[in-house]
Amino acid sequence: MKNNRIGYIRGVLILYLLLSSTSMMGTEKFVFTTLWTPQAEFAGYYVAKEKGFYKEVGLDVVIQPPSLTATVYHRMETDECDAGMFSLMSAIDIIANGTPLVNIFQTSMNNSHMIVSRWGKNPINEKKKRLAVYISAPNHLAFIVNKKAKTDFEWVFFTDNINLFLSGGVDLLSIVSYNEYLLLKQAGFNMPEASLFRFKDHGYNIQENGVYVKRDYFDTHREQVKRFAEASKKGWEWTATHQEEALDIVMKYVREGHVQTNRVIQRMMLKEILRLQQDPDTGKREFRVRPDMVKKASFLMKDFGMIDRDVSYQELLGLLKKEDNKKK
Repeated sequence: MKNNRIGYIRGVLILYLLLSSTSMMGTEKFVFTTLWTPQAEFAGYYVAKEKGFYKEVGLDVVIQPPSLTATVYHRMETDECDAGMFSLMSAIDIIANGTPLVNIFQTSMNNSHMIVSRWGKNPINEKKKRLAVYISAPNHLAFIVNKKAKTDFEWVFFTDNINLFLSGGVDLLSIVSYNEYLLLKQAGFNMPEASLFRFKDHGYNIQENGVYVKRDYFDTHREQVKRFAEASKKGWEWTATHQEEALDIVMKYVREGHVQTNRVIQRMMLKEILRLQQDPDTGKREFRVRPDMVKKASFLMKDFGMIDRDVSYQELLGLLKKEDNKKK
């Protein structure tokens, strides 16, 4: 009888420890900062959180937007987040300037940037015009094209909205196909193809958004970032096949973030984001960094004086040893 009681107590203790360990796995916190305020651009991450995909792999993911006073880079530098979102060229810039980053998940497979003219002309033929660019975006390609084409644009920095352009305050506007381009269309602005300079059509098809962590974090949390990537991929795949349900989740985040938008725009944004995720060669959603695009981006940035050394695909993916990084 005594042995049975001891066996029962042991069984209860083992069960308790098992349940405790499972519970602890679910509370492994991971803070991720996106590029902007809540919108369909980040739908797959919202879905992964709301559908429990992150919890399934033992992560309690906190998704936070940046602010004008606390950028993604600032939050990573001060360890206020574990991972942050950057464009490929921004990540290369940061790495080349002394902060080692590692890409742990990639969504963008195509470049969405373009310049639009108010006057129905090819923006590159409009010399010394006023070009509005987001103050929070590095605008690497716009600077490169300006230098190469000798357009001598006058840079006008703005924080938000297309009204500066619509009101005639500037001649040209730097936009992306999944956001400002859609807003201009909704506003009824006439944009003939001749008035658009699409970077991807002129030899500048360079990937954009990916998720990055600092190299030290990557080295000590490899299993964690792998699980984050797997769950994020699952979130995006679910989003692609359940777009209206994914939009329900996006709009929840939009409302909580007090973002001024509407479901129509968010639906168009999501459709374009999913299109941009398709590899230009295979047409498939591959969630990977392309070595050829890293090479092109690094070459362009070094050639135009933005960085003073090459950043390789191996370095970007954390495949080099730390000592090899320091030699660069």
